[in-house]
Amino acid sequence: MIERYSDHAANERTFLAWVRTGIAIIAFGFVVEKFNLFVRTIVEASRTEIGSRLQLDRFTGAFSHYDGLALIVIGIAIIVISLLRFIRTGRLIDDAQSHSAAGIKTELVLAVVLGLIVTAMTVYFAL
Repeated sequence: MIERYSDHAANERTFLAWVRTGIAIIAFGFVVEKFNLFVRTIVEASRTEIGSRLQLDRFTGAFSHYDGLALIVIGIAIIVISLLRFIRTGRLIDDAQSHSAAGIKTELVLAVVLGLIVTAMTVYFAL
């Protein structure tokens, strides 16, 4: 039997949950990029219709070129950070000394950045 098996299993479940979250954010980033490509194609196809072009131009602004890419990069960062935390936590579980649960700043920063990107996208599409 593996010593402290339940702790290691909980660490692995947490790691897999973070990986699943990272993959979901990456997939959403790809969806946003594909939507931007679709909208840009429609804008190019409807050059003659000025009214619909003006409405669609706001979806092809400067922000729309980088929002999907930002989500993809954040998803990759979440997966890499979760891997590093998984390895570190596994080593700390096996260590005989007790350790504090400090070091959640990285997750907090990523969560705030992700929240800001989603808020910016919402405001951008609402206006």
